[in-house]
Amino acid sequence: MNNLDNQQNNAWWQPAIAIFTQVTGYIAGPIIIALYLGKYLDEKYNSEPWIFLGLTAIAFTISCWGIVRIAIDYTNKIERELKEKDRNQNNESNSRTIR
Repeated sequence: MNNLDNQQNNAWWQPAIAIFTQVTGYIAGPIIIALYLGKYLDEKYNSEPWIFLGLTAIAFTISCWGIVRIAIDYTNKIERELKEKDRNQNNESNSRTIR
């Protein structure tokens, strides 16, 4: 039982790390790709800085969309968990009343 208590106490930070990792990926990933690909294509087609700026705008849009999607997903997850917790508490209090 003590081992189970330790696992529950250590697990509180794991969702925060998961969210941080996902958000960081959506911020850094598209921007890094836009940086390198934009510079390469601008040099190849002699169009500095237009392709770079266009890809940066697309990367910004992708980042915003990803962060909003993550926020909505985790908000829905929290709402489901709260509803389940309330449902369990109501069932528990009803079973106590019946006894």
